[in-house]
Amino acid sequence: MHHANHFYGHAHIMAKYAGLEHPTRIWGYLQHGWNILDGFAVGTPFVDGMPKFVWSDGVRRRGWSMDRRNYYIVGAPWIYLLENEPELAKQAPDAEGTIFYPFHGWEGQHVLGDHGRIVADINKYEEGPITVCLYWNEYRVPEIRRVYEEAGFRVITHGYRGLYWKKTDEEFLYNQLSELRKHKRVASNRLGSAIFYGISVGLQPGVYGDPMVLQNEHPSFGGVARQKRMWPEMHQPYVPMEIAEKIAHTELGTDYLASPEEIRELFRWEI
Repeated sequence: MHHANHFYGHAHIMAKYAGLEHPTRIWGYLQHGWNILDGFAVGTPFVDGMPKFVWSDGVRRRGWSMDRRNYYIVGAPWIYLLENEPELAKQAPDAEGTIFYPFHGWEGQHVLGDHGRIVADINKYEEGPITVCLYWNEYRVPEIRRVYEEAGFRVITHGYRGLYWKKTDEEFLYNQLSELRKHKRVASNRLGSAIFYGISVGLQPGVYGDPMVLQNEHPSFGGVARQKRMWPEMHQPYVPMEIAEKIAHTELGTDYLASPEEIRELFRWEI
């Protein structure tokens, strides 16, 4: 099992859906985040012939254009979480305000940008209480947390995604779902997984502000300019819900939700 299959507790969510108590080895590579290229991180060491399980047909087509094969579209693990926990997916009756996700880095790359400008953007467009959810990488930096705390925002993190099968927070997406349902809006300075997750549970989205820069970002992804060319409608403070829901539906691969039996067969899992 490639270690990225465990990120955010994805393997555990899929195992629960498939009727397993714990995940065993997934025979292949599972896309771990919304991706505007072939579905995987640049440099992923693919083994010839191994399956690539991705979220959407757009990812599959881009992968094929790069001469990649053995794609299977199964949708995002997030849609399986919603199947597992239909009650948790309902918006809380006292939902209010906005949850904002600043663009983040990871162990190998840091984000370069001015968090103070993000605060100014949030104050310009949002009303009501604000929750800022930092990725663990930024949350552990007191200077970054302080910028948002001093603005009067509630600052949280959903947990640690894991790396090389260590310290994976199996409840990561459960934490995210719990927080999303407490709010009426979801926003970020870059289009990403969190925006589509929020839309899927009824939050009105916005993408605005300084997109920041990922240190040594690989040119294959095309940066923010490519995102704006491909999804121009999503780059505005208040995205109309009818547009947002249609795009989220496509990007999360909702139509490709597999049955528990199909997942067990694809992943070569046995009960």
